[in-house]
Amino acid sequence: MKTPPAWLDRFFALTQNASNVRTELVAGMTTFLTLLYIVFVNPAILASAGLDQQSVYVATCLAAAFGCFVMGLYANYPIALAPGMGLNAYFASAVVVGMGVPWQTALGAVFVSGVLFLVLSALPIRHWLINSIPSSQKIAISAGIGMFLALLALQSVGIVADHPATLLTGGELMRWTVLLVLIGFVAMVAFDLRKTPGAIALLILAIAIIGWVTGWSAAPTQVFSPVPSLEPTFLQLEILSALELGLITIIFSLLLVDLFDTSGTLVAVLDQAKLLDSERKVGRLRQALIADSSATIVGALLGTSTTTSYIESAAGIRAGGRTGLTAVTVGVLFLIALFFAPLALSIPAYATAPAILLVGCVMITSLKTIDWDDLTEFLPAIVTAIMIPFTFSIATGIGIGFICYVLIKALTGRVKETHPAMAIIGLAFLLKFAISQ
Repeated sequence: MKTPPAWLDRFFALTQNASNVRTELVAGMTTFLTLLYIVFVNPAILASAGLDQQSVYVATCLAAAFGCFVMGLYANYPIALAPGMGLNAYFASAVVVGMGVPWQTALGAVFVSGVLFLVLSALPIRHWLINSIPSSQKIAISAGIGMFLALLALQSVGIVADHPATLLTGGELMRWTVLLVLIGFVAMVAFDLRKTPGAIALLILAIAIIGWVTGWSAAPTQVFSPVPSLEPTFLQLEILSALELGLITIIFSLLLVDLFDTSGTLVAVLDQAKLLDSERKVGRLRQALIADSSATIVGALLGTSTTTSYIESAAGIRAGGRTGLTAVTVGVLFLIALFFAPLALSIPAYATAPAILLVGCVMITSLKTIDWDDLTEFLPAIVTAIMIPFTFSIATGIGIGFICYVLIKALTGRVKETHPAMAIIGLAFLLKFAISQ
């Protein structure tokens, strides 16, 4: 193993983590290829809420790069960040389109949730809050968002359509684009099983190219271009409007989901890298959470939804990544991606739908870790998971699930198993629902 430069070795503790510069660079490229799909998907999702797609593309790359740099240079973990799947769909479909909230106000809500997350990250209260929510509810939130993503993916290409009598029905299935979605989904599953780096991004491009060649969608006139303008979304957020009473639950939901998603991702990914401490905890949790929350704040200022840590970082760890140099490499590659906007913004919805569906299905599998022998745990979890897509709202789904959890524990004589904070949150949601009726 070649000895890395002394200053680089000291800063990232490469030798201490049995790594070297080449390994970290390869790991960073592997992680980037694995989550490259976000630069195609996120602008398309937020554009459906009225945001300028080119500006969101720039915001996506910049927010991801910023988050990766802070995670790598401050927390020294090989974790990549980018605008989160699920939260971007909630932002666009549920909050902006579903509730009629202006996207500027919704960005303000993202900003406020990021500030609150940053405050919690810096204070010891973060452990108290993380531990107050039972594991079954954390799992249910992840699975519910997965169902929500799957529904949106199928709806975006017309596989699922609305119906005046049954609410949902099968759409127009006998179309070539639908066939491409199904073939793409199966191919992504196959390549994912083989742990092929960049398979999702490459298949998105392959489906898009077929669409361009056949004329089903407009092909890009160029691959490279100067970086598009960020002006349409930069500093367009409305913070004061986001602080109105009606949006408090949205802010709270964004905060909870980001907090639990980040915590779960950190534990899962760092466990694979054998970077947890002797008590199987994240040793630099405060630094990692600060990286995540500050990236959300910066992302909102730039014009994108919540930025969070990505489980796809595990791909880079499988390639040998053990330090923050891996994350820094991913950040540099996101900056390079800024110059590929014409290509990314020509990707049609049917090309990204298989990736969204795959991510959703993977998130749903978290339900397998619930204690299925305890009725008071798995029933409220199921309620939370199904209410998120059924109500088309992460906030409403979490609220109904939390209320069910508290009441079931109380009525079965197991109230002592409910953390006081959980009871307070459940009561707050109950009051919110009562007031809003």
